[in-house]
Amino acid sequence: MTTATDNYGLPDPKELEAWALPYFPELRIPEFQKSVSVYSPVVLPATGTSNYFDVNRVRADFPILNEKVSGGKPLIWLDNGATTQKPRQVIDRISHYYEHENSNVHRGAHELAARSTDAYEKARQTVATFLGAPAKENIVFVRGTTEGVNLVAHSFVKPLLSAGDEIILTHLEHHANIVPWQILAQETGAVIKVAPVDDTGQIILSEYERLFSRNTKFASVTHVSNALGTITPIHEMIQIAHRNGVRILVDGAQSVAHTPLNVSELDVDFFVFSGHKIFAPTGIGAVYGKSDVLEQGIPYQSGGNMIRDVTFERTIYNPAPSKFEAGTGNIADAIGMGAALEYVMNLGVANIGAYEHELLDYATKELTRINGLHLIGTAKEKASALSFVLDGASVEQIGKHLSSHGIAVRAGHHCAQPILRRFGLEATVRPTIALYNTAEEIDKLVIAIRELAR
Repeated sequence: MTTATDNYGLPDPKELEAWALPYFPELRIPEFQKSVSVYSPVVLPATGTSNYFDVNRVRADFPILNEKVSGGKPLIWLDNGATTQKPRQVIDRISHYYEHENSNVHRGAHELAARSTDAYEKARQTVATFLGAPAKENIVFVRGTTEGVNLVAHSFVKPLLSAGDEIILTHLEHHANIVPWQILAQETGAVIKVAPVDDTGQIILSEYERLFSRNTKFASVTHVSNALGTITPIHEMIQIAHRNGVRILVDGAQSVAHTPLNVSELDVDFFVFSGHKIFAPTGIGAVYGKSDVLEQGIPYQSGGNMIRDVTFERTIYNPAPSKFEAGTGNIADAIGMGAALEYVMNLGVANIGAYEHELLDYATKELTRINGLHLIGTAKEKASALSFVLDGASVEQIGKHLSSHGIAVRAGHHCAQPILRRFGLEATVRPTIALYNTAEEIDKLVIAIRELAR
């Protein structure tokens, strides 16, 4: 079997740029090039060659990767599509908050309130910088992608809808980007239209464009499929929506940790993601919205921090983002998310993407050599996910077998039943890659699957 030391070098800077540009056109923008460390060569100890990513140095930042499971086996975390592990920098930042800054924000006159508010708003600015947003006022803190989609659905889209109006989705969507729109359709009489995928799991752009009509009021699309790993052509999809006068949301839950992003260059109206998908705590995420749509949207929840003035006759709301952040926010975890994004930016998102691309290619090659294993989702542009089924074994059996080897994967429908049923399946096994995974871990995954296949 090929190991991590065999033929595992990354390209020189010009080759890296040639690979990256078709996937990440933002890299052409000088301002964006300054915001990510595209060419920061480091030494990858596994190869002894000059490359762009030091995975051993990264792994040292994640304490849980030293954990022993299943009777003393080293933990191999390949369930990153469900949640990512947290680096020491994030853990320490949250501890520091509770030890030195803990207070509610925006309201107190004492020093801890000032410290807490400064840290909270610094985290908001970090999110804006990471996404390429014009200002921190374009960033609304939410619990995660699911709440973000619901916020956009109810605060912005619902007031636009009448019976017969249309919302366009795709076959690739997570349930969190399907069910909120179904609820709106039931309440308003709107209609959901779904863009199909081809046999590789990629959006058929011509069919997507054909769905738009004079009745289309909104579109919502995933950037990366959580079930298949397909990277959708969001640049083109955003342009198609805008040519038809339609606002669009991009679900970035599965792309945010793997793909360079610049929401201003994309010209997307809304972008939502969850912190726990990018090495931050659970229960925190963000909505990016253009200034005009945030101003237009009505409050999704009410009370507390979103209010400027109240009488029993009327209420005056604060401007965005405050008007969408009712009550006490998840202050500590927002600060933790800021630390996580700083960690990723220090490594360089393009560096991470290049390393993961090589690892994904390696894993794909090795898995397809296993007799009876069928990869589900084979689009040319993919990130992270390696969904598969194996002849003669249920996904539950495979998941338990891998767990006995210390290998954590997801086995089920991944909250994306429509796309799995498009391929005639109810469930798959889904290893998902992150920046701390290695080729040696892929080798152990392949060995364990071969055991079961035999």
